Formats: sequence, C-alpha cells, structure tokens
Amino acid sequence: MDIRILHYLEGAAQAEGIAVVIDVFRAFTTAVFFAANGAERIIPVDDIALAYQLKALNPEYILAGERGGIIQEGFDYGNSPAAIENKQFAGNTVVITTSAGTQGLAEAAKHAEEVITGSFVNAAAAARWIRSRSPRVVSLICMGWNGKEPADEDTLYAEYLRGLLTDNPKSFSGIPDFLHHESTTMNFLKTGGNSDEAQRDFDLCLSLDQVDFVLRVRPGSPMELVQETPK
Repeated sequence: MDIRILHYLEGAAQAEGIAVVIDVFRAFTTAVFFAANGAERIIPVDDIALAYQLKALNPEYILAGERGGIIQEGFDYGNSPAAIENKQFAGNTVVITTSAGTQGLAEAAKHAEEVITGSFVNAAAAARWIRSRSPRVVSLICMGWNGKEPADEDTLYAEYLRGLLTDNPKSFSGIPDFLHHESTTMNFLKTGGNSDEAQRDFDLCLSLDQVDFVLRVRPGSPMELVQETPK
C-alpha cells in the first residue's frame, strides 16, 4: 500500500486511489455529527452560491458551514459540532459548505477512485474501511486552513491514520495537549468570538473513535456523503 500525505487544494488535485480528505477542525467532525444525529442526506458543496441555490429551491434543507470561520447570512448552523451535538436531524437533508474541507472533496472526487472524509472521531473506522478496499494507493490530504495554509491537527491526523494502516500505531494521548498549548489551533477556533463553543468544538473534534462509520463521497450533481460501516 503506497500511502501519500498531500496538502491543501493542490494536494487534492493530485489524489489517486482512495483519497481521505482531512479537515479535523471542523468540517468533517461536524459532518459526522450530522450523520450520527440522524441526517438522511448530507450534501457537501464547494460553491457557496450553489449552497444558497439548493436552500432556495428546498427551504426545508438545513444549510450549514462557514467562510473564514464565520457563519454566513441565512445559514441555519455554522461549522461547529458543539452547536449540533444535542440536536436531532432525522429525515433532514443537510447542505454543508466550508472554506477547506468541502473544497477538497470536490477536487479529490475528480481524480481519486473513492473519497472519504477524515477526522479523529472515526479514525479507526476509516482505517478498517480502507483496508477492506485493498487499495494500491492511499492519498491522505491535509486541507489545512482555507485549503492553503498548514494546520497541525490535519497533519497529525494523517500521521495517525498512516500508523493505523501500516500497523505502526502512533500514540494519540499527547495530541490534544499539543494542539491546545503549542499550536495556533485554539486561536483559529475562537474566530467568531464564542470561547465556550470553541473549547467544546476542540473537545469534540478530538473525541477519538466516537463513531464506527465513515462518510464516503457518492458522485453526482450534487454529490452526497453516505454513511458506511466497515466490516
């Protein structure tokens, strides 16, 4: 298994084989929480104009996401697992658009054979799902901030998942402390001014293996994220 760690939108454009598009804080933690809380459909879009169009055509759709870390006008939710952790979305369709993660999904889906999302909340499930596919190439794409700047948490996740895939597991125990005290992560999460929500987002995004499913891209117009539980 050839495991490649790539970065940003340019890395997504180079994806081959199975692609894992990584956005720990917060897109692909938030998406997992929507799925875990019952969302029937999750539609990730890269173009915010398309997100607004889908909402206008389907007022019952839930619109979630951000630009620059800030919830946009007319959105039902931002890009925060803390805001939805205790809410139920059974039967709902969620449209999600973000500055990095959903951009990477759209780009990787043009080139890779299959695409899943990456975050710590389902890391073990991702490893099992990838192994079940027996891929020749795995592309681990660290989306970073806005798809163009490094984010420690995405790189740490890529290294952690690579360890699981190569039977050389990395310790998770020091990652939360590093990100809280030695990284710029917390400053980024506080964009928007809600410190309590930022801390809860931090904790939820680092709640290792909280669910046992992956979110796989199903191509289409628009594409969807479908929930799959690996054997």
